[in-house]
Amino acid sequence: MKSFPVILCLIIFISCKKQEVDTYVASISSVNNSTESTTIQFSGYTWNVKNGNHLGPGPNHWRSNNVWVDANGYLHLKITKDSAIGKWYCAEVSTQQTFGFGKWQFWVEGRIDKLDKNVVLGLFNYSGNDGFDEMDIEWARWGDKHYPNCNYTVWPAEKGHKNFSYVKEVSLTGKNTTQRFTRTDSSVFFQSLQGFTDGNNNLLASATCTDPPNSVSTLAMPAYINLWLMSGLPPANGKEVEIIIHKFSYTPQ
Repeated sequence: MKSFPVILCLIIFISCKKQEVDTYVASISSVNNSTESTTIQFSGYTWNVKNGNHLGPGPNHWRSNNVWVDANGYLHLKITKDSAIGKWYCAEVSTQQTFGFGKWQFWVEGRIDKLDKNVVLGLFNYSGNDGFDEMDIEWARWGDKHYPNCNYTVWPAEKGHKNFSYVKEVSLTGKNTTQRFTRTDSSVFFQSLQGFTDGNNNLLASATCTDPPNSVSTLAMPAYINLWLMSGLPPANGKEVEIIIHKFSYTPQ
């Protein structure tokens, strides 16, 4: 039991650091949306592709060329370096459609448990209301290799409520995972599972946000997927990164 204060302090510290990052992300979302002119078709939906410089999160540089759908219908997102000018470029897509209560699910290929400390993979929704109405699954260490790599966050629907945050260190046994959150009018249930599944087998992590119920947004929102660099810093290992999303699905409830 002596380790509990240390663990609690770590969770609080990570939550505060995460809050600083996500608050910045929310504050510039309206700018980001104005730059999205390229679209792709993936998993039966139309997605906007971010393209531009010095945009959040990060801030980072974003290239539409860092996003593509292959012959199998899988979505690729990549962080690349343009050696000619020394800049790193990130990737983000968001659905033109909005979704409400139900199961939001992403089939992800990649060793997301071993991402560089400066790399962030985000699977989330966001309404455009700065600092509110957001539900995140993020695999990231937020610039510190000792931080837990699996992060769940819910940003409140109303003023006066704090964000919900859960973190856990997770090790995978393969490169395929299912990342999922299920929304109701009063809760968000997060799950990360090994392999591609519509069931609940091979659970890696889970958490439920219910307190208080009116802190959970009830708005319909777009789905977002992004791969980006913490504070715009290059990967500490100097390597490019690629993640493949085999499928996004939304099942209404």
